[in-house]
Amino acid sequence: MPERLLSIPQVAEVLGTTERFPRRLVAERRITFVKVGTHVRIAESVLAAYIDAHTIPPVQPRRRRRRN
Repeated sequence: MPERLLSIPQVAEVLGTTERFPRRLVAERRITFVKVGTHVRIAESVLAAYIDAHTIPPVQPRRRRRRN
């Protein structure tokens, strides 16, 4: 079965943003996309890779040394 392609509104919903953000990603060529006629589509795997690449892990708290 072929991979699912998402429209700009669907991508915005997944990211929790307005449609302007994914449109800007496409315009600036910061994400891979497919153009079908005038329609822009983004593969689910590409979106998942984008999210993974931009996920910042939490900082591990440092253990404080006790002073004597």
